[in-house]
Amino acid sequence: MNHITTATDATHTVISQDGAKISYLTMGSSGPSVLVIPGAFSMTTDYTAFARALAEHFTVHIIERRGRGASSPQGEDYSINKEREDVLALQQKTGASLIVGHSFGGLVALEVARNNQALTKIAVYEPGVSINGSFPTGWIPGYEQKLALKDYTGALIEFITGTGPESIRKAPHWYIKLLLPLIMNPHERKQMLGLLQESLREHKEVASLDNSYKNYQEISAGVLLMYGGKFYTAQTTSTMQLLATVFPRSETKEFPKLDHFGINKKAPQEVARTVSDYFLNN
Repeated sequence: MNHITTATDATHTVISQDGAKISYLTMGSSGPSVLVIPGAFSMTTDYTAFARALAEHFTVHIIERRGRGASSPQGEDYSINKEREDVLALQQKTGASLIVGHSFGGLVALEVARNNQALTKIAVYEPGVSINGSFPTGWIPGYEQKLALKDYTGALIEFITGTGPESIRKAPHWYIKLLLPLIMNPHERKQMLGLLQESLREHKEVASLDNSYKNYQEISAGVLLMYGGKFYTAQTTSTMQLLATVFPRSETKEFPKLDHFGINKKAPQEVARTVSDYFLNN
């Protein structure tokens, strides 16, 4: 499993601009520092297999984003800028010039990289960037309603059917409820149910940034844009292609057999090799 840590791993904290305490897990002790930013519904432990593979050449720091683990709560004034400040605090502490972000963490990474001369390269796996409404929002009202009723499983199903592949979106909710034990283990289900409110705030930030992608022209660092080819729609592919055009310096890498969770669940070592090669080669 990806959740195993060893005696050589170490957990530290850094204080963000607003005084929030941000926890992070460090792996490896040699090579340049790399920051890893987890996605929505995710925690540091979901990226340990990826980080351990990357730690063969780098010192890797996985940030525990606010609202999780030993980090401070998101707070009522939560915004993408708070996430950005958290990562900048960790970047300053570690001297990192390299960043990896997944999904919502990829969006955070791109925001951090804007006008950030201290960064040389970043790698993002399916960053949560919305272009022309490519990020669906129709599930949010039902999700909020279920949260208010404390129907947490119902809220999770609203999210899954609202954002998943087309085959999932068309399935009735009772069927998805039956499938839940098959598509995620008890640990994953417990973790997602515990992050419902945090994830709602995060996805609202994604929606609020719709069509702001041209701001990423301000990224001077090289960008590796990665995505899986499995379950992809034409709209998602066009979103990635359009995003790639705005970066001053970028490369794209498709993993045809991987889905959205290639970096943290399906093939973390394979993705880590690609990222490592990109970071090490000029």
